[in-house]
Amino acid sequence: MAKKILIKPVITEKSEKISSKYNRYTFVVDKKVNKIEIRKAVEDMYGVSVVSVNTLVMPAKMITRSTKAGVAKGRKSAFKKALVTLSGGDEINFYGDI
Repeated sequence: MAKKILIKPVITEKSEKISSKYNRYTFVVDKKVNKIEIRKAVEDMYGVSVVSVNTLVMPAKMITRSTKAGVAKGRKSAFKKALVTLSGGDEINFYGDI
């Protein structure tokens, strides 16, 4: 069974601004993969050429919210993000033909 390297793209205002200005796209990736595997996965899936890959592990956070039954406490697990910089003419269209 092949492991899933790219879990999902990060689509936020900040990531959209970075992608339009620097041609850099953000993905949530499996915590156990390295930069070379991320590069190959992006190139295979989207058919683009990758210049560089930067990774960071986002730490876990404690979450507290108020409900009718009282205060609910929980934990948001840690995850790994990858910032993928593409070469000049390449671009990834996450939205398709909307």
